[in-house]
Amino acid sequence: MDALPRRGLPILFLLAVALTVGSQIQSQTAGENSASLPAPAASISNVVELRLNGEVEPLLAEYIVGGIAQANAQNAGLILITVNTPGGLDSSMREIIQAILSSRIPVCVFVAPTGSRAASAGFFILMSADVAAMSPGTETGAASPLLEFGGSPVKVDDTLTRKITNDATAYLRSYTSKRGRNVDLAATAVTDAKAFSDSEALSGNLIDVVASSKEDLFSKLEGRTITRFDGTKVQLHFEHPAVSLVEMTGRQKFLTRIVQPDMFFILLIVGVLGLYTEYTHPGVFAPGVIGGIAIVLALFAMHMLPVSLAGLLLIAVAFALFILEAKFPTHGVLGVGGVVAMVLGAVFLVKSPLTGMGVSLFTAVCVAIPFALIVIFLMRLVLKSRKWKVQTGKEELIGELGEVRETVGTGEAAGSVFVHGELWRAASRPGEAIPVGARVRVKKVNGLTLEVEPVEQRG
Repeated sequence: MDALPRRGLPILFLLAVALTVGSQIQSQTAGENSASLPAPAASISNVVELRLNGEVEPLLAEYIVGGIAQANAQNAGLILITVNTPGGLDSSMREIIQAILSSRIPVCVFVAPTGSRAASAGFFILMSADVAAMSPGTETGAASPLLEFGGSPVKVDDTLTRKITNDATAYLRSYTSKRGRNVDLAATAVTDAKAFSDSEALSGNLIDVVASSKEDLFSKLEGRTITRFDGTKVQLHFEHPAVSLVEMTGRQKFLTRIVQPDMFFILLIVGVLGLYTEYTHPGVFAPGVIGGIAIVLALFAMHMLPVSLAGLLLIAVAFALFILEAKFPTHGVLGVGGVVAMVLGAVFLVKSPLTGMGVSLFTAVCVAIPFALIVIFLMRLVLKSRKWKVQTGKEELIGELGEVRETVGTGEAAGSVFVHGELWRAASRPGEAIPVGARVRVKKVNGLTLEVEPVEQRG
């Protein structure tokens, strides 16, 4: 009885080894078969659209990054970012690219409509997408980095220039190579500031498709296999796609309007005018409150915009000329000079070599002329008020005329005068006596005693 189990143990061991090896071979064969299968098809019915319009700045980056996160949370089929930008800040650009590369949902960047561009930072964003597309008549590239100070480009030494350029080129290569695009040609947009039309970008393997509209884009992407950033391949399949536009929040729209050059200039002038009105007419309160809020909002916009120091100085010169116009009779010469200085300051106030945007001439003129009239009017009121006689307190008695009721002398000989409907103790200059009935004028108030002088009588 004991011999049978001992003989059966080797047989059982061999069977276990055979089963283990067979299962490993089967799993390897299944893995090879699965690797040879085509990419799974992604049936896309919900497309989330985001719009990247204007200069790439923190508010726009916040909107794009938030929209990508929202689309991922909703498990959308595709994120479509329509682009029309001249470029912008490197930090904001990198935030957008990081959100695109880490998105679970495929991202398509579409330079549209016709006449749009994806220049500078926009080129970097276009190259980072799972699908890069352009409309006919659009362009991209010109992505050489620029250093700005006060809204103007700054020249640096060759070593620092090479350092910045090499850093930007390496960053572009780091993700363009994984998208299967022409890395060397893309690098020329940074090193040589080269720009590409839609057809040049397509033939140079920088973009995937040229489409005239969103519908044309979806039809051309139908059945196309794309490579995600992690190397996985996904086949796109569009079945009645519904495009839902995600717009900016109310807060983002409000802050975006503030950082517009025209609105920034208006807020700056309203703030200065409000504080000036409160300073010259204390106690009004409303102009001071409005001016304080406007100045804070203008400082926020100044943090976002490339503000020129020359523009600010010209506006300060204009303000000084308006005050001088109120003080001196220049027949409007200083006032007109101030208006010209303010208009020039507004035109120079916001300037960027990337965008070319700034305060419009119409806005500058419409703000400068009323501002000049108000400042001159308020200053003349202030100057005129300094000549007004004090109407309250003892000081109001200075200069008043009165009649001597008791002979006025000095020291113990001080008499009394009737002034302003009241009887006051009065004194005169040393050695001078003013008889009863004489007319006197008050020169000074010393406590409850008035110092008076006789008024000459004309025959």
